[in-house]
Amino acid sequence: MPLWLDLLRTPMAAPETPALRRLRLTWQGLCLGLAGGIAMIRPLRALLGQAAPAVVACLLVATLSVTAAYLVRKNRADTAYLDRAGEGE
Repeated sequence: MPLWLDLLRTPMAAPETPALRRLRLTWQGLCLGLAGGIAMIRPLRALLGQAAPAVVACLLVATLSVTAAYLVRKNRADTAYLDRAGEGE
């Protein structure tokens, strides 16, 4: 069998669990919030004053933290799934 066909038939990722889905949706929300905060920094400064950059910085730190947690958990789930799939061969 050609390699490309074998790779096409091989599952590449684990099914998404409810916990991983929540984490992914949280990450997406944080990314959107961060993008909005950066795009709206002037109105935020008018509204919040000097606290506006701190709010955006907190969003950045939260986004980076959730990104790291998601990548670790998703990698673990994928590895475990592919290990189980490999045992069935």
